[in-house]
Amino acid sequence: MPFDNLLRQTAEQSGVQQEFWDIFGRRHETKPEINQAILTALGLDCASEAALIASVAEQDAAEWNSSLPGVLVLQQAEGFAFPLRVEADAETATITFVPEAGPAKTFEVHLQEFPAAQKAANRVERLIRLAEKLPLGYHELHCNSAVCRLIVAPEKAIVPKRCAGFGVTLWSIRTEQNWGTGDFTDLTRLATWARQELHAAFIALNPLHAIQNRRPYNSSPYLPNSTFCRNFLYIDVTTVPGYIETPEILAEAAALRASEVVEYERVAQLKLNVLARIYASHPPSEECKTWIAAEGDLLRQYCIYAALDEHLHAENPDLWIWPDWPAPYQDPASPSVKAFAEQYADRVQFHGWLQWLVDQQLAAVQAHCKAIGMSIGLYHDLALATDRCGSDLWAHRPFYMAGCRVGSPPDDFSPTGQDWSFPPPNTKKHRQDGYRLFVESIRKSLRHGGALRMDHVMRLFRLYWIPEGCDATQGAYVRDFGQDLVRILALESVRNNALIVGEDLGTVEPHVREALASAGILSYRLLYFERRDGQFKLPDEYPAQSLCASTTHDLPTITGFWTGADIAARLAAGRLDPQSHQAQLEDRIREKQRLLDALFQVGLMPETHERDASKIPHMTPEIHYAVTGFLAGTGSDLWLVNQEDMTKEPNQQNLPGTTSEYPNWSRKMKWSLEDLTTLREAKDCTAMVRHWIARTKRV
Repeated sequence: MPFDNLLRQTAEQSGVQQEFWDIFGRRHETKPEINQAILTALGLDCASEAALIASVAEQDAAEWNSSLPGVLVLQQAEGFAFPLRVEADAETATITFVPEAGPAKTFEVHLQEFPAAQKAANRVERLIRLAEKLPLGYHELHCNSAVCRLIVAPEKAIVPKRCAGFGVTLWSIRTEQNWGTGDFTDLTRLATWARQELHAAFIALNPLHAIQNRRPYNSSPYLPNSTFCRNFLYIDVTTVPGYIETPEILAEAAALRASEVVEYERVAQLKLNVLARIYASHPPSEECKTWIAAEGDLLRQYCIYAALDEHLHAENPDLWIWPDWPAPYQDPASPSVKAFAEQYADRVQFHGWLQWLVDQQLAAVQAHCKAIGMSIGLYHDLALATDRCGSDLWAHRPFYMAGCRVGSPPDDFSPTGQDWSFPPPNTKKHRQDGYRLFVESIRKSLRHGGALRMDHVMRLFRLYWIPEGCDATQGAYVRDFGQDLVRILALESVRNNALIVGEDLGTVEPHVREALASAGILSYRLLYFERRDGQFKLPDEYPAQSLCASTTHDLPTITGFWTGADIAARLAAGRLDPQSHQAQLEDRIREKQRLLDALFQVGLMPETHERDASKIPHMTPEIHYAVTGFLAGTGSDLWLVNQEDMTKEPNQQNLPGTTSEYPNWSRKMKWSLEDLTTLREAKDCTAMVRHWIARTKRV
C-alpha cells in the first residue's frame, strides 16, 4: 500500500476526516502532509510505512490487553450491556458492579452464552448483557484487574417552557456603587429589575471563568485562564465580613466607575489588596476550609498556579506566562512546585478563599432569582477555549495535544479561516480518564444556574485542527466521541435540573443538529444567520427546540447592523482597505433590504414607513420595534434579549481579529441600573420589550 494511502487509512481510523464541505458548498480533501502531521501529534510514528504500521499495532495491542474499556457511556433505556475482552477459551468471568451509591453487586458470567464480536490473536470480545436495571449516574465495572467507569445517562436533557431572558455581560453593568465593573450584588439588582419590569425567566451571562484580567490581551472570557474556576473580579468586596471602608478605597472606586471602559488591572489590584487585608484580619472559617478541601485537586492546582504566577511575576516583572517560568516551576508535579506550595500555603489558601467567596455570592444570586419567580434563573456560558498560557494547560497538559491548534476553515465570516491559537483536546486521554475533566467543566459551569450555553457545541463531535507551520486553510476536522459527550451533557442537565443550549453556528454537519435535538439540547438561532435562499427566515420557520437571539458578542448589534457601525469599526481598526470597506457597505444595504422586506412581510412595519433601506441610514423606532417583535414571535422556546439591543447601542463587545485596536470585552452599559428605572428613554425601551414578551406569551 502506498504510504499516502496508509496515512489516509490510519488517519481516518484515528478520527481525522478525509474530507469536508464548507459553507460555500466546496469539497476539501485532507492532504497527506496534514494527515502525517496530525497522526504524529496523536502519538503515532509516521517516519516510514513500517514505523507507522508498528506504531498502530502497539496501540491496538494495548487496548486488547485490558478486559474492559476505560469508560462506557450508556443510555439507561439501552439496558446493561458492555464489551468484555477475554481469552478465547475462557468459560466464565466474574463481573462486579459498583454503583455510585449503594452496595456492590457481583455477577458470574458464562461466556459461551455470548457470541464473539471481534477476535485478536488468542483473545475475543464478547458483548455481555445482564438483566439488571442501571441507575443514572457514574458507576464502576470490575473484571480481573480492569476497571471501567460506567456512565448511565437519560435519553434527554431538561426541556424548557416557552419564555424569555435578558442577556448582559456582567463586567458591563454600571451602578452608582460598584468598583468599576459589575459584581454579584449588581447582578442581584439586575435580576430583580428584569423579573419585575420584563417578566424575564432568566439572566444570560458571559462565561464567568477565571481570566488574567489584563487588557487588551487577557480579558476575553472566551479564552480563560481556567475553565474550572471563576473570576474574583465579580466579588462585591463591600459585603465580605471584615471590610472596612477608607477614603482611598472610595476615591479609587469612584475613578474606576467613571471610566468609560473596564480597567481590568486596576479593578483587580484594588479588590485583591482589600481582600488580602480582610483575609489577614478574618481568617477563613471552617466552612470555607471544608469547601476548599471538597473541591479537590482541580481547585488546589489552580490556587498553586495563581500563587506561583504572582510570586514569580513580582520577582521578575518580565515573566508573564508559565512557559517562560524557570523550568522547575513549569511542571506542576515537580519537587520545586511542591516545596513552593508548602512554603506559601497561606497564599495558596487565599486564592481558594477567593473562589469560596465567588461561590457563596453566586449561589445567593441564583437563590434570589428563583425566589422572585424566575423559572431558570442564571444562564451560564462555557467557553470552548482555554488559554495555552493559562493554568489549565499548566496543570492538565496531558489532556491537550501538542503540535496543533484549533480554528475554523474559511467561511463568509472569515474568508481565510480562523486560527484560535489554543491546543485541541487529547480525546483519547479524556476517554481513558473517564471524561472526568469534561464532566467537571460542565458541573462547575452549571453550578448555581438553571441553564448552560456551550460555546461552539460542535466540539462534542469534531474540531478543526491546524498543524504547526500551517495556516487556517490547511487543517482538517478531527472527530471526538460525540455520542458519549452528548449523553454526559444530558445526565448533568437532569442532575442539575438545568437546560442546555448548544451554540451551533458555522460549519455544522446535519447529523450534529439531529443528534443534539434528539438529546433535548437546544439549538442556537441568530437572526443574521437564519436564511433560506438568501432571504431571512420568517418567525414560524424557527424550530421550537431552540433559543433565538439577534446577535452575539462577536457580531453587530441591531443598531450596529443597520448603521454599519461594525464596518466602520473594522475600517478604523485597520482591518479593511477602502475597496473592501465600500464593498461591505454595499452588501450591507442589500442585507438591510432583505430584513426590511421580511419585517413588512409579517406585518410588523407600518405601511407608511419608508420601504427602501438605502434611504434609511439610521435606526428608526419602528424598525427597532419590528425586529424585537420579529424575534419575540418566533417559534423558539427561548428568546434572548441582548442588553445592547434593548438599549439600541451601536457597538458590539468584541471585534474579531483585533486586540488593542478596539476596546474588546470592556464596554460598559449605556445606562446604569439606576437609569433603567428613571430615564424616560430607558423606561420606553423596557416597556417595548415587556410588551413583546407578554404579547408572544413568554411570561
